[in-house]
Amino acid sequence: MTGEVAEEFERLLRKVCKEREVEVLSLSVQPDHVHLFVSAPPRHAPSELVNTFKGYTSRYLRQKFPELSKQTGSRGLWTRTYYVGTAGTVSTETIKRYIEECQDE
Repeated sequence: MTGEVAEEFERLLRKVCKEREVEVLSLSVQPDHVHLFVSAPPRHAPSELVNTFKGYTSRYLRQKFPELSKQTGSRGLWTRTYYVGTAGTVSTETIKRYIEECQDE
């Protein structure tokens, strides 16, 4: 995602996070993937959040940018895969720095 699509994706993601009381700590939108670091209440399962983020953004992006549907066809905007990890012993600043460095590449 680049340009207007990336900007709209970020706006939509921040909106859905706010609605679910999820704090976006760091975000990097790349042409072929996204790095997202959030703090969420324990009532939200990571898989539920990922599915919500993907479903919500896919639906609205494909409505606003019909060319995305032409590019992705019936397979959708996102793949079914994702990685979820916890911060554990790594500091929040270390994770944020990693995501920011990914954005600079």
